[in-house]
Amino acid sequence: MMTDIARFADDPILARLPKATRVYEVGGAVRDALLGGEVADRDYVVVGATPEAMLAAGFRPVGRDFPVFLHPQTQEEYALARAEKKSGRGYHGFTFYTDPTVTLEDDLRRRDLTINAMARGVNIKADGTLIDPYGGERDLRTGVLRHVSSAFVEDPLRVLRVARFAARFDFVVADETVALMQRIADSGELATLAAERLWQETARALMTKKPSRFLQVLRACGALEKVMPEVAALYGVPQNPEHHPEIDTGFHIEQVLDFAAARHDVLPVRYALLCHDLGKGATPSSQWPRHRGHETRGVPLTQALSARLKVPTDCSDAAQLVTQWHGEALRAHEPNEKTNEKTSLQNDEALLALLMATDVLRRPWRLRWLIDAMTVDIGAKDWVRGNRENEISPAAVFLEGAAQALLKVDAAAIAHAHTADPSAIPAALHAARIEALAGFRNS
Repeated sequence: MMTDIARFADDPILARLPKATRVYEVGGAVRDALLGGEVADRDYVVVGATPEAMLAAGFRPVGRDFPVFLHPQTQEEYALARAEKKSGRGYHGFTFYTDPTVTLEDDLRRRDLTINAMARGVNIKADGTLIDPYGGERDLRTGVLRHVSSAFVEDPLRVLRVARFAARFDFVVADETVALMQRIADSGELATLAAERLWQETARALMTKKPSRFLQVLRACGALEKVMPEVAALYGVPQNPEHHPEIDTGFHIEQVLDFAAARHDVLPVRYALLCHDLGKGATPSSQWPRHRGHETRGVPLTQALSARLKVPTDCSDAAQLVTQWHGEALRAHEPNEKTNEKTSLQNDEALLALLMATDVLRRPWRLRWLIDAMTVDIGAKDWVRGNRENEISPAAVFLEGAAQALLKVDAAAIAHAHTADPSAIPAALHAARIEALAGFRNS
C-alpha cells in the first residue's frame, strides 16, 4: 500500500514551513510499501528548511548529532536533509552537516542500499511520485541488495545490515557489494562496532524467515570469522552421519535456524540453536566425524560468544542450557541402540540434575526452551527433505512428563514433616523427587 498523500494536504504543521520546503517519505517505509507489506515506521526528510524554521512550525527537536524533529501530533520523525563525510573510524566516525542547499539526492546518496534510497513527496508541494535516483525499485523487483555509492565502505555496520536484509527478504547481494563488504572485513573496522549493535543486528537476523542467509552472507565476505569466530569454525567440520546427514556442521546450523524460523520459535531458542554445536568446532580432527564430549567443550565457547556480544540474560542462559544438555536430553528416554546400555539420564539422579539445571520448578519456560531446541535439532533434516509436520519427539514427551512428576512433589508438606529437624529437609526433599521420577519412569 502506497503512502496516503492526501492526509498531508491539510496538515497545519507542514503548512507553516517555508514555501520552498519539500517533505519526503524515505527509506524503509517506501521500500516496504513497494513490496506490498505493512509499513511499521515512517521517516521523513525535509529539504530546504532550517532548524529555526522547523521549531517555528511547531516541531520538537530530538536529534543530538544532527537535526531530527518530532511532529507534535503524529510523533513521526522528520530529519533535515543532510550529507556526511568520514571523519574517524567505526560506526560513529562521521561528520554530518545540514543546510537548506542539501538536496534530496544528496541525502539519499549517503544511504546503504539502493532499496533504502527511494523517496516520495508528501507535503502540499509534492505529488507522491516515486523518486528513485539509484535504481532501488529495479533491485527490489529483481531481489538484489546493491550499495548506493563507494561511500558504503565508510560504515562497518553496513556489513551486518546487508546480511540482515538478505535474511529478511531472502535477496542476493550484488558481487560488487560483496567486494566492498570484504574490504570492510579486511580493514579491521568491524572490531570498532559496539557489542550492542552487533547483537541488535544478529538478533533481528535470527528472527527473520531465513536466518541462514545472514550467516551465508557474512561468511561470503569474510566477516563471520571476525564477529563470530566460534560459529565460523563450524564450517568444514563433519557431522556424525548417523545423527545428521548434512555432513557439514555449519550447514547443520543453517538448517536448524531456518527450521526454527518456520516454527516461529522465540529468540532465546534460535540463539541457543546458533550456539548448541559450538563444541564441535573444537573437536580434534583425529576424532571426526565423532564429537564425543562436544557439549562440555561448547559451554565455554557459548559463554565467550554471549559475553562478547553482550547477549541478554534470557538468550545467554538458553544457549548455555541447550549447549550443555541437548545431547543427553535427546537420549533421555531410551538406551543406546547399539550397546543397549542406559544413557546417563536413565539414571534418576542425572535426570533430576537436568531438570534442576533448567530451574523447572520456578521457571518452567527454560525447560520449554530446551525441548524446543532439541526438537528442532533432531527434526531439521526431515523438514529440509519436505516432511514439514512438527512432530513431538519421544524425548520431549518424556521430559515434559518427568517435569510434571517433579512438580507434584509437595515441598511444603515435606518441610512441615521435618520441623523438629530442619537440617533433614534437603535430603528428604531430594529423596522424594528421586522417588517421583522413578515412579514416573516405571509408569
